Amino acid sequence: MREGIMKIRHNVENVSSISAFANSRSESGGDCKDVYFIRMLGMNASYPEEIRQLDRTLSEQASGGQVRYQRLGELPRLVSSEDVDFYTGCYENWTRNGRKALELKVSGQNETQKELLGAACSEAVRLFGQVTPHASASMEKNFAVKLMFWADQAAKELMYGYKPENVMKLAMANVSKKQEYLFACFMTWMGVDVLLLQYQSDIDAQLEGLNLSKKIPLGAFGACALPAYEPHASAPAVPSHTQRRNNRPAAARERRPLEVRVAGEGRRQAPGSIRPSDPVQRPGSPKRTASAGSIQSQRTVSGAGSSRGGARRELDFEELAQLASSVVMISVHDKKGETLGNGSGIMIGEGGYILTNHHVASGGRFYSVRIEDEDTIYKTDEVIKYNSVLDLAVIRIDRRLRPLPIYAGGRKLVRGQKVVAIGSPLGLFNSVSDGIISGFRVINDVDMIQFTAPISHGSSGGAVLNMYGEVIGISTAGFDNGQNINLAVGYEFITQFVSGFTGQYGK
Repeated sequence: MREGIMKIRHNVENVSSISAFANSRSESGGDCKDVYFIRMLGMNASYPEEIRQLDRTLSEQASGGQVRYQRLGELPRLVSSEDVDFYTGCYENWTRNGRKALELKVSGQNETQKELLGAACSEAVRLFGQVTPHASASMEKNFAVKLMFWADQAAKELMYGYKPENVMKLAMANVSKKQEYLFACFMTWMGVDVLLLQYQSDIDAQLEGLNLSKKIPLGAFGACALPAYEPHASAPAVPSHTQRRNNRPAAARERRPLEVRVAGEGRRQAPGSIRPSDPVQRPGSPKRTASAGSIQSQRTVSGAGSSRGGARRELDFEELAQLASSVVMISVHDKKGETLGNGSGIMIGEGGYILTNHHVASGGRFYSVRIEDEDTIYKTDEVIKYNSVLDLAVIRIDRRLRPLPIYAGGRKLVRGQKVVAIGSPLGLFNSVSDGIISGFRVINDVDMIQFTAPISHGSSGGAVLNMYGEVIGISTAGFDNGQNINLAVGYEFITQFVSGFTGQYGK
């Protein structure tokens, strides 16, 4: 932590049981505070009752104003575009002021809290880099944004009306993911006592090597239905949704209404319904809509593409179809493991990196990835990077991949140019279809390619290739009331978005 910021000492005194954690009190004095950071491993016969008693004891104390207390199951997912924009703005403001004071919704005008939030976030980001080999600036930023979101949304009962001397206690269940564990660390640097209820499994050796939390064995790991937690009513009132929106950082972006106009014509057209080939179709559910923008003026780019075979040459359709081995099917799962639907993805980096759409990745707790001609199903919850405006996301699996090359330019794309689309429409794994580029559109200031190769629900995230086998776009949306009128985010945006993750096989 920075000089002049409250010093935190972990586990100065011994706590060896759940009840001892409930009854312990952090000592604070001057610029130093002692906090408890405990991992209770496994469980015993009385485990559910001990958790119930933990809630009862601390909730009663919280009602009397003696402590602040929360127990969390799963941390919320950052999926709302508005939230992404807001916390990106918080991150940018924090970076501009030298990563010192961090202003969030919970901090209000509390300057002491802002300083502590900024210092805790800096330390968490530093440790993220330490335990994440080859972490890019984008990965660091995404982690920091998620951390800020959790501090505001998950821990708001502890953080509103904050005073460093407050006795604050947080219990979290089954924390094993790197980012969630670092959030727990972050909370201790805010002076919060943290209890990790690790009854299913523990953190890995790399995180344990940070030597921040103390482990207390209770029994064997196993499944357990924890009693429901009912939050107490002692915390200060949380500002209303309207109040919070009015306090958005200046850097947070507002979305503009969609305009519908066809270039070269003076009249407005009624918008067609554009479908983003959602990863799941729900009967009666509304489909996402957007509107066709103006035909883009012809573009010039520089550079040269290269096909997988070495020398750059046009491929026939049979050769292009073989590239389906580098396009995956992604199944999206909820927290219970139920399948919500399917999407597609493009291998873009040897280190397990897969490009897909944000609207595919944002809806699930974890993903199952299938690769053509393999029986293994690769499960992951790693979302490395995302951009809701471009509708792009990168996920990662633990496997070496054979990535597709991304078109580097050289010649401008033109209407009438042949293309091939590969994806998994309606769950039909790696279907290959051909067509042409039929136009260029601008949707919400994003340049898109309009093409005729058929796609359907489940094609989102699939590859749109030129005849050299290079990715010129990623299937994103289609008009529901038009035949073979489909849209792809173009290679220029893709190239910029995946910079740092790409790599040709064998290079």
